[in-house]
Amino acid sequence: MNYKMYDEMMEQPESLSNTFKSEMPKLKMVSNLVEDVDKVYLIGCGSSISTCYSVRDAIRMSSTNINIEVFTGYEFCYNKKLIENENSIAIFASQSGETADTLASLRRCNELGIHTVSISNEPESSMTKEAITPIITQCGTETAILGTKTYITQLACLYQILFAASDYEDKNELLAELYDLPEILEKLLLTTEEENKALAEKFKDEDIFYCLGSGPNFGLAYKLAMTMLMEGAVKHACPLYSVEFRHGLIERAEKDVPAIFLKSGLESDEMTDKAIEFSKNLDLNYMVYDMDYYVTLDKLLSPFILVVPLEWFVYYLAHFNGEDPGATRHIGKVRY
Repeated sequence: MNYKMYDEMMEQPESLSNTFKSEMPKLKMVSNLVEDVDKVYLIGCGSSISTCYSVRDAIRMSSTNINIEVFTGYEFCYNKKLIENENSIAIFASQSGETADTLASLRRCNELGIHTVSISNEPESSMTKEAITPIITQCGTETAILGTKTYITQLACLYQILFAASDYEDKNELLAELYDLPEILEKLLLTTEEENKALAEKFKDEDIFYCLGSGPNFGLAYKLAMTMLMEGAVKHACPLYSVEFRHGLIERAEKDVPAIFLKSGLESDEMTDKAIEFSKNLDLNYMVYDMDYYVTLDKLLSPFILVVPLEWFVYYLAHFNGEDPGATRHIGKVRY
């Protein structure tokens, strides 16, 4: 019953460890560049843009010295505010390094004299060849469309670059915990499977899921909805910031409507907790993935932790519905 996604999930700790060993000098070099620019652009699509959302919100909640803007490749390509030789850096995230609109944006930045950095898993990709500073995640081949080991390594590269350059008072502790993640992930992969297999069987007949999170967990909620549930499990899903529960969704929240809440005890989780309490009172069929249930780490690292049990949930949700969680009907892997 093992699908290809299973093998790739289990390879996440080794992929992350290998990426740190191989790419750390370049990651530190890019961090030094970030310290001296006025603005950092993060550009990606699909699963890749979810990593941009997570690190942006983590930095905004902890640091004051880095100005970050996030764009899809398509929207960035038509950004009229870009100025030739402006004091900025553009970091492009793409698992394949061939995503057409992200690649077009990279080429535009090169033309304007903006320093370009690519984070890709393909050493021979166009983005790797054309970026001024290419960073290559060491994952080997990945075929499952929703992205497991490329997601975790891409997110780690962004955290290393931006937190090393930040003025976050606990950044040294956070970065030390980041380096410890391969061992932590290995344990999580072994201990969270059965519980989430049971949850998947319970929810297998649901057609739509609302995915909510705050701070860096919104990026993971976006990935959960847009790539993991819709592409992997072939279920309708909608990502929301937790505070947006009270707009729109609150009018659709009825008994047995499934909602997945991601939380980690950050200050912004005040609204997550209120939405959970509201769901409880309405008897919604909700789930809570709480970082404190799994580990005690800097709460800004929560996407790295919560993604593992969510991967198991989606893996078995697809299986119980007769779907291969790594296959798609219309999307070619090359587009990511």
